[in-house]
Formats: sequence, structure tokens, C-alpha cells
Amino acid sequence: MWTTPATALLALQYPIVQGPFGGGLSSVELVAAVSNGGGLGSFGAHLLRPEALAPLADAIRAKTARPFALNLWVSTQDPAVPSLTEAEYLRHRARFEPYFEALGVEAPAMPARFAERFEDQAQALLEARPHAFSFVFGVPPAWVLDGCRSRGIVTIGAATTVPEARALDDAGVDLIVATGFEAGGHRPSFLRSAEASLTGTMALVPQVVDAVRAPVIAAGGIADGRGVAAALALGAAAAQVGTAFLACDESAAPTLHREALFSDDARRTTLTRAFSGRLARGLHNRFVDEASAHGEVAPYPVQGWLTGALRAAALAQGRADLLALWAGQSAGLVRHRSAVALLASLVDEARQALARHAP
Repeated sequence: MWTTPATALLALQYPIVQGPFGGGLSSVELVAAVSNGGGLGSFGAHLLRPEALAPLADAIRAKTARPFALNLWVSTQDPAVPSLTEAEYLRHRARFEPYFEALGVEAPAMPARFAERFEDQAQALLEARPHAFSFVFGVPPAWVLDGCRSRGIVTIGAATTVPEARALDDAGVDLIVATGFEAGGHRPSFLRSAEASLTGTMALVPQVVDAVRAPVIAAGGIADGRGVAAALALGAAAAQVGTAFLACDESAAPTLHREALFSDDARRTTLTRAFSGRLARGLHNRFVDEASAHGEVAPYPVQGWLTGALRAAALAQGRADLLALWAGQSAGLVRHRSAVALLASLVDEARQALARHAP
């Protein structure tokens, strides 16, 4: 029951992957808890400087001898950003002035660069040698994939459509995450716009399974063992769980964020570009409404740079209405505060669900 192509490739006890969280929400403790429990712990590292990746891998290895994944964004710049002028940046920043004033935050100057170069991060990741390299927003260059193969690093790419899954498969990616629009956080589409790539998990997973050679990991809307069982029944070789692990005490999500995932507010999520400039799913709040009413959002990562300047003050002042509180549509199913308890529950409930429907 628990032996699948994914567990074999990743040397896992259970076909359960912890979704990687960017934006400072991942933690060494959560990765270690999931990996030590027999799943695959994952750390979202796309905001880290290249030189931070090796120490991060070492810190994780100090807490677990089991496999883990580091996650990067292949595309860290949108086409509009390299040509952004300072005047255009200031025009985008002007829309944030009321928020800066309300929170007592100084408006940030335009930086020399808004994000780390993927190529530099990828080289550092190869040198850090995690057991697995997961990535979103595209297909890495051949030299990166070749470097992973030569070092025995398992590659895991994300797809939101069948054509994206085929592109990853054609490049020789080891495992493909088929992520439905129910998932929390960013929509990692790369062949078409995210808005044109909104297929649900139940529809996407079996189509991807039928279209590619690589084993498939199902993601989006999975927060309990019933979802894990459903993913396996659809032909997936593993299930990726994000929001439910984000709600656990071991994650680096602020208390305000974690508590929101246990509240009635968690039952209303929305897809928005308001916080980063890229389409992402999180809890609905005032900032989402006001960005929508304005009708213009800066491109990624400019919008993220500007909202990031508000984050510390908004957290300190308890202003959940101004924060990106990432959550998937399964947030209403969240009930565990311990990653160890959650993982055990996922396994037990999946086993029971599969047994109930066994011939």
C-alpha cells in the first residue's frame, strides 16, 4: 500500500510530501519532523541568498538523517521587471503610501535587484546536495538537471496543466507535482497565465498520470488522510500536503497566521495577485479587496517587495487585514497543531479509507 514509485525514488516510508513554503514560512524543525516521520520534508528557499543554502542543508541534516527537499523558483523575474524604471517603481510605491503611513513604516527605496538569481541559487543547491530538489515556475536549464543526475539529487517539478507536465517529463524530471487550483500559495504556471491554468486536482491528476512517464505527486486541497487516499486512487504515487503542515507549531508561520487557519476565516480563500504580483491563494481580507478595487498591481517581484516592507509592522500590530495569509481550500479541514500528529493521522486515515474501498 505504501510502496510506490515515489517512495522508492525518495526513500520514504510513506507517500506523503510536505509542501514547501516560501516567504520565511518554512522551518528546519518542520522539515525534520516530517522527514523523521517517514515523509518528505521540504524547505522553500527561493528568497535565500545562494551562500545560505549549504548552511541550511547542514542545519536540516543535523536534525534528520532522512531525505528532504529544498525548493527554488525557476523564474524569479517577470518580463516587465528588468526594464522597470525608477519612475515606474515610484508610481507603484505611491499606492502603498496610506499603508506605510498607517503602520508607521518608511517607504522602501528601489533596490539594486528585487530577487536572487535562480542560476546562482541552483549552483549553490547542487553543492549543498539535498536528497531532492523541488522547483516551481518552469523547467530548469539542462545543466541544472544534469548536475542533479550526476549527484543523485531527485528532481521534482510542479505543473498546473498537462502541457506543463509534459514539458517537465520531456526534460527528464524525476517526479511531477500536479497541483490543482485548490492549493494554497502561488500558482506555479509557466506555459500560460495562471488565470488560464486553473484546473482542479481531481481533474488534473489523472490526466497528468496518463500523459507522462514520471511518477506524479498530487497537490491541492489535500489536508487529511481521505485526500491522500483519493490521490493514490487517482493514480498518483504520492500526495503533497501544504496548508495542514503550515498550521502546525513547527512551521515558521507567525502565530497570527497559524491561528487564522483554525478560525472560521479559513473557510474563505481567494486567488489574488495583491501580495506578490503573481497569482496566489490565501485568506480573503481587506488588502485583497482594496487591491482589486484599485485595478492595478505591480509585477512580481516588485509588488512582493512593497508588501514585504509592510509585513513586520503589520505582524507587530496584529494587522491580519494587511497580511498575506496563504491557505488552500482545504483549510477548513485543518485540526492538528503538531506535525508529528498530523503525519500519523494522514497515514492512519488514508489506510482506513483505502481499506474501506478495497475489493
